[in-house]
Amino acid sequence: MFDLTPFHRRQNDIFDFFNEMQRHFMHNFRDGQSTFRTDITDQGNQFVLEAELPGFDKDDIDIEVDNNQLTIRAQHQISTEENKNNYIRKERQYGSFVRSFDISNIQSENIQAKYHNGILTLILPKKNPSESKRKRIDIH
Repeated sequence: MFDLTPFHRRQNDIFDFFNEMQRHFMHNFRDGQSTFRTDITDQGNQFVLEAELPGFDKDDIDIEVDNNQLTIRAQHQISTEENKNNYIRKERQYGSFVRSFDISNIQSENIQAKYHNGILTLILPKKNPSESKRKRIDIH
C-alpha cells in the first residue's frame, strides 16, 4: 500500500548529477499538478485513507477499483462571464487530479467512501491472512 524507495549509492559521476536533477525537477512538477494530499492510517483490521479535495463536489469525484489498484479521480470546471459597462470578462478554471494505490491486501468489495467538507474518506478493510492466495507447488 505504500511506496518504498530502495537505498541508492551515489557515485561521483556527471551523468548521475544530471539524471538526478532531471528526476527531481519532473517529480516536483508532477506532484504540483496531478496529485492531492492523502493520509493513510492503520487501524488494525482496516486502513483509513483521507484525501484532501477542497472545492470539489461529490459528483466531481470518481473512485474505481481495477484488479488490485484503487484509482481516485477528481475533475471540475468553473466558468464565469461578467458583462459590465464597456468590458466583458470571461474566466475558466479546470482542475484534474488522479492518484492510484495498490490494494492487493484489501477486501475491495467492502470499501466504503464518504465525502464531507473537502475530505474524501475511504475505509479499506484488510484481507484476513487466511484469505491470501498462497499455494504450494509440488515438484515432480
